This record gives sequence, structure tokens and C-alpha cells, in this order.
Amino acid sequence: MPIRKELLDELLANYEKPEDLLGDSGILKQLSKALIERSLEGEMTHHLGYPKHSPEGKNSGNSRNGRNPKNIKTGHGELSIEVPRDRNGEFEPVIVKKGQSRFDGFDDKIISMYARGMTVREIQGHLVEIYGVEVSPDLISDVTDGVLEEVREWQNRPLEEVYPIMYLDAIRVKIRDQGHIVNKAVYLAIGVDMDGQKDLLGMWIEREEGAKFWLKVVTELKNRGLKDIFIACVDGLKGFPEAIETVYPKTQVQLCIVHMVRNSLRYVSWKDRKGVASDLKAIYRAATEVEGEAALDAFEKKWDEKYPLISKSWRNNWVRVIPFFAYPEEIRKAIYTTNAIESLNMTLRKVTKNRASFPNDNAAMKLLYLAIRNIMKKWSMPIRNWGAAINQFAIIFGERVPLK
Repeated sequence: MPIRKELLDELLANYEKPEDLLGDSGILKQLSKALIERSLEGEMTHHLGYPKHSPEGKNSGNSRNGRNPKNIKTGHGELSIEVPRDRNGEFEPVIVKKGQSRFDGFDDKIISMYARGMTVREIQGHLVEIYGVEVSPDLISDVTDGVLEEVREWQNRPLEEVYPIMYLDAIRVKIRDQGHIVNKAVYLAIGVDMDGQKDLLGMWIEREEGAKFWLKVVTELKNRGLKDIFIACVDGLKGFPEAIETVYPKTQVQLCIVHMVRNSLRYVSWKDRKGVASDLKAIYRAATEVEGEAALDAFEKKWDEKYPLISKSWRNNWVRVIPFFAYPEEIRKAIYTTNAIESLNMTLRKVTKNRASFPNDNAAMKLLYLAIRNIMKKWSMPIRNWGAAINQFAIIFGERVPLK
């Protein structure tokens, strides 16, 4: 319903400076207070069945009994209001419920700031500086803890039956555990569905990886409805190949080429990085396994004297690199293009960098989930050239590719 211009002119009649409109005693706060209190009076009239000062209230069995002061936090700051009460104590206001100290939307502001990596102290300072509202650390913790139920539902939601590609990776965070701060890994699984759309299937926090842990993870994925994975692209996760081959025996485990290259360049001086990267590209861009191995031989002769660990790493992992050469270019690009998980990890590291450590696993989980929820909103486009890739999948994997 539009507000009459005459009313607006009347409200702004004495407006001289911004504080008159937006300040602690400005028009907006006064108007909010007046509207809320007027609504509460209307609710009380509806509750009692008669208006204020009406003779109908005589001997009605209940009546108005003054007001209680109440401070409520809003997105525009703290507001002091008067809540009417009845003599029998039966009045249950709707617009500002009993026990309610924050308007809808206020908690969302806290969660939004938390999801962007702001610490509790930073959130407190921001709310005071921008809205003039003081909140306790316990309030912030309670608001963000409310996300944990959403996390549990998300982690247990049903999955698609087939994901042609699944990427697995991990980021490291410090978490307090039994009185000590330890390094733990947060493992992330990104699935690419039949439409080429990315979806984070789940995340798991663990101190030590191994076949037992990974068997639990892949069994969980199967119990949530995931029946088949064509290619699992991983970063040398200990025990993972054995676990996935137990639950998904037809899945091909492919070592992530991006991680292989990055790990190789860790050993290289800045002046040699361009040359080493170019020679590594000759290995993984080779048309066949034979050509790839020949390129590795050439790399070994050229660089082993300065960087012997690089060729050794590729040799040790060669059995997990080989499958890459069996795929056509369209699938190679889909496997190699790990931008999804790379950008995901970059964002997660940004939101965790302000925290020296987390008090427990749940604290880490809720922050990472909120950050991931924001990231996934941007995953609106399928992997590039996915149409060509899925046609190749249909040729290679045949009846395992579901028909629409």
C-alpha cells in the first residue's frame, strides 16, 4: 500500500540533517517504535475483544494491565518498545513474541558475516559500529549453532544415482582435540552430474586418513543413493583406491594431474618454473601412454640433476597417471579442469585464515558449510564442453550411462 505524500511531508517537516532521519532518535526509529507499539495495541484489543477504555471491558474477566519495557535488536539497531500486558497474563503477542529479542533478519546478518570468515569479536565490533547494537559472544555462538541441524540434513540428503566424475580433495585446519591443538583434514567430495553441473556431495573431518576412513565415506555415499562413479579424481589420498574399489569396483581412480603438477613445482626455483612446467606438460598432454613415458624419460635426463624428486614422484604414481592417456580429449579436459575444487579451496582458506584454531569439529564444520553454501550459489553453469564429454562417456561406459 503506497504511503501518502502528505504523511511523508508531515514526518519530514522538521528534517534538517541526516541524524534527524537515521540517528538514534531519528524519524525512522521513532516510526518503527510507533508502528510496532500500535500493532501490539491492536493485538491486545483482538485478544481481549474490546478496545481501550471501552465499557465492554467492564466485568469481562480480563483487562489491560500496563506495559513492560523491552529492547529488541533489529537490522537498523536496537529499539526500545513498550509491550502491553493483560491482568490474567494470557496475552501472547505475535509481532514481538515472548522471549524474542531479535527481529527476523537480524540472525541472518550474523550468519552472513560469520560465513565470510569474520571472527566473533569482529562481528561484535561490526554490529556496534554499523547498527549500534551490542551482542554477546554467546548470542553469536547460539545463532551460528542453529546452522548445525541444517548441516546434518545437508550431509545426509539423497544423492543422484550416477556421477560421471567425482573430485576428492582436502584442506587442513587446526582444531582443539582433547586439550591439544592438532592439524585435521576436511575432506571434500565434488560430484559432476549427468548434466555437467557441480555439486558438493559432502565433507568429512578426520585427523588420519586410511582405507578404513575412506571405506566409511564411500559407504555413506552409496547409502545416500549414489550407485555409480565413472572416474574418481584424487590427490593421492592414502587408502582411497582400495576403499572405492571395494564399494564401486568399476570406478576408475585417476590421480589429479593438477595436483601432480603443483606438487612438482614446489621443488623448483622461480627461474626454472616456466621450463619445468612446459616439460611436464609434454608428459600429461601426450597422445598415448608410450609417448607420455618417453616425455618422462626426456624430463628425467634434463632435470634430474637439479630436481630428482620430481621424476621420482611421477614414476611412483605412474600407475594412477596412466588411465588419463586412455581417454579422448573431451574427457581429459573434464578431468583436468579442477577449477571447481581449486576455487572452492581458495575461498575456504580465506574464511579460515583469521582463526588460529577451532574449539571443536562442529565449529569448523559450521563455518565451512556456510562458506560452501555461498559458493554453491555461483555454480550455475555446467563444465565447459560437457556435451562432447558426455557423448564420449556414453561410448566408453556404455550401459552404465543412464538414459533420460
